[in-house]
Amino acid sequence: MSSKLEVLTPVNSQLIFIDQQPQMAFGVQSIDRQVLKNNVVGLAKAAKVFNIPTTITTVETGSFSGHTYPELLAVFPENDILERTSMNSWDDQNVRDALAKNAANGRKKVIVSGLWTEVCNTTFALSCMHDTDYEIYMVADASGGTSADAHKYAMDRMVQAGVVPVTWQQVLLEWQRDWAHRETYDAVTAIVKEHSGAYGMGIDYAYTMVHKAAERAAHGKTIGPNPAK
Repeated sequence: MSSKLEVLTPVNSQLIFIDQQPQMAFGVQSIDRQVLKNNVVGLAKAAKVFNIPTTITTVETGSFSGHTYPELLAVFPENDILERTSMNSWDDQNVRDALAKNAANGRKKVIVSGLWTEVCNTTFALSCMHDTDYEIYMVADASGGTSADAHKYAMDRMVQAGVVPVTWQQVLLEWQRDWAHRETYDAVTAIVKEHSGAYGMGIDYAYTMVHKAAERAAHGKTIGPNPAK
């Protein structure tokens, strides 16, 4: 049986963020950049909830790319940042060692969120798969390319090579799997409310209007209506 038929779980996965840095984001044209950052941070929070080992790597921080999004670093304040010169993260031994440490514990499904799709993501994915038995899961909506075509054809190229395309919310819900897993239920729904757009709004609506739960945010008194005379 192909191991790609095994769903993502909190014990078979690890995560790597590649070059989630402002100068790299400036060049992204395949996805709205605020949506991109929202999805990246949502994915990071999901990894935190499920205790997924997470690697953060950067390229040319001081000379070109700038510092990793503070919203991402705030999720993992204890993580080291693995700095590189190569566009291909697989060329850096510290990155290889971090992934290998997790893979040795059975975490051979490597989930990738990076910039740009057509350069840093593609070269890493192909090189890593060439040299190891790891599986690469590319988070398409937590990655971005310099054009819609650049992102699409990079994803196509990687899929042809065996990379599995996923989206950030898909990863979150695959890790959760069953709403009976109460130990992560509240944390998962909190991420959804903040990062999942209409889905999160729907949960807020159901909680407050159907189940009559309290609103999440405190506010002043509701005044009116008071039709003008």
